[in-house]
Amino acid sequence: MVGDVFGRLVTERGWSSPVAVGSVLSRWDELVGADIGLHCRPESFENAVVTVRCDSTAWATQLKLLTPALLQRFEVELGPGIVTSLRVAGPAAPSWRKGPRVVKGRGPRDTYG
Repeated sequence: MVGDVFGRLVTERGWSSPVAVGSVLSRWDELVGADIGLHCRPESFENAVVTVRCDSTAWATQLKLLTPALLQRFEVELGPGIVTSLRVAGPAAPSWRKGPRVVKGRGPRDTYG
């Protein structure tokens, strides 16, 4: 009963999108599973697109392969149209710039030869 009243209130006030964002972010581990949740975290959720950052390129590739199944699960668990796509990013690349004074040069090519 309380859930029905709350659901109507959310719909009437137009809060369904923020509630959906909170639901995806707070239930991430439950929605994708413990293994994926341990290695891939959602960074943002805008316009029904969830941006996910993985801690390795292997996990990013795995998540890209699982995207259709995850989108189907999101549709079943959250409702249609809440999440329409996943944008998967790997880990941030290391910077070659080191130290407080960096001389402009050819970049990483001069590091090796």
